[in-house]
Amino acid sequence: MAPLIELETISKAFAGIHALSGVNFTLNPCEVHALVGENGAGKSTLMRVLGGEIQPDEGTITIAGERTSLSGPTDALRRGISIIHQEMALARDLSVAENIFLGALPARIGWRQLNSRARTLIDRLGFRISPRALVGDLSVAHQQVVEIAKALSRDVKVIVFDEPTAVLSTGDASRLLQIIRDLRASGVGIVYISHRLQEIYEIADRISVMKDGRNAGTVDPGSTKMDGLIRMMVGRPISQLFGEKQAATIGETILKVENLRLPNGVRNVSFEIRRGEIVGLGGLVGSGRTEVARAIFGADPISGGQMQLNGRPYMPRSPRRAVRRSVGLVPEDRKGQGVILDLPIRMNATMANMAPVTTGGFFRHRRERKIVKDLIDTLRIKLGSMNDPVSSLSGGNQQKVVLAKWFHADSDLIILDEPTRGVDVGAKTEIYSLIHRLAAEGKAVIVISSEHAELFGLCDRVLVMGEGELRGTLLPEDYQEEKLLTLSMMGSATGNAGPRPTEQSHGA
Repeated sequence: MAPLIELETISKAFAGIHALSGVNFTLNPCEVHALVGENGAGKSTLMRVLGGEIQPDEGTITIAGERTSLSGPTDALRRGISIIHQEMALARDLSVAENIFLGALPARIGWRQLNSRARTLIDRLGFRISPRALVGDLSVAHQQVVEIAKALSRDVKVIVFDEPTAVLSTGDASRLLQIIRDLRASGVGIVYISHRLQEIYEIADRISVMKDGRNAGTVDPGSTKMDGLIRMMVGRPISQLFGEKQAATIGETILKVENLRLPNGVRNVSFEIRRGEIVGLGGLVGSGRTEVARAIFGADPISGGQMQLNGRPYMPRSPRRAVRRSVGLVPEDRKGQGVILDLPIRMNATMANMAPVTTGGFFRHRRERKIVKDLIDTLRIKLGSMNDPVSSLSGGNQQKVVLAKWFHADSDLIILDEPTRGVDVGAKTEIYSLIHRLAAEGKAVIVISSEHAELFGLCDRVLVMGEGELRGTLLPEDYQEEKLLTLSMMGSATGNAGPRPTEQSHGA
């Protein structure tokens, strides 16, 4: 059977820098071909070539046996190629049905027929979504379904999924993977881009690795272990994935939370965290993890309970007050809440603590440049200039800018909510090393993550939440995904949420 897509010796340069160098890629009918690599490896650029968004400098594109060139995205779509980007291209103020058929609406719309056709497509995907609902009112998972229905409405033969589960819950991600299996069974070819390697091994028929704009190899997931795949991507084994641990002495209690209650249903949450500790906050999406973090940071109101910070009463009424008390938050929504994308990198890095860069109301530009350069060197931020906007950086480097802000603020307590979401394996390792460094410097660190392996690899203990309650604690000897999920869904008397009395240090 002839391949659906053949990309041969594709090369592309921007301003003299080679984003792609002689890349080959094929996709067969009834196949899920995963494409992996670090941020900047060339994956998205290659798919933009396939989607007609950019023209290659060299190389050939063959679609269903016919060598061709693509004049633009519309031309690619006409040839049966649909790209579903991580940033979904939906009109939030239009209905589900209007979005599905956008670009193919007749001059005179028959709404009953349009809604009926939309419902048929959505039913085919196994979801119950009203065709009349506004897309802006839908969950992220349901917006993904609309994007897929939009592609199916045009009888596509190839669908590219770019980080489709990055913002989905575990249950929604599982349903999406089943949709992809059904699409594969119907003859559609799938290109699947993701940093979640466990998903890759669950869904892919072949895995192609890209590194520095070149092919690093194509492997069979059945005969290649994850350790080998990671080594192909970043040049080091999985044993080194969680970064370089540094010796950290467990000190006095930084934060003590007693019977915390929030208006959104979070209740009876009690725990404490000490200097030098990395404490995980685990559980299913919607269990209350992020809500607790936002309350500690003063972003959401508190309806009951008490907190102490450094031995003094603590009840923040705003993030500004939390920052003044030496609390920092790396939020789940990096782009919306962690950075100001259009502002320069240097301004984002110093905005949480202006005192070191001002004197008597005057801005000290030389001092700022020195501070930011030190932060860039410490966090290994890859950038052109500190005056460039944050939007010019890759996802991993944007996340490092958020971390730089709290390194500069010198907070005693730092909360990291999904710190490596959408970040490649290499950047993850660097971020993990930075988290260990914070603990070694005597900071208290809370890590919220939906990736259980991340919690187990980083944390001294994991507090498990379920349905707004703190249901127990896992210690390193108990680190199993089954135990975490059982606690989150059912609860168990697994001890309190405080530190172990004998715990004195971690790290190596």
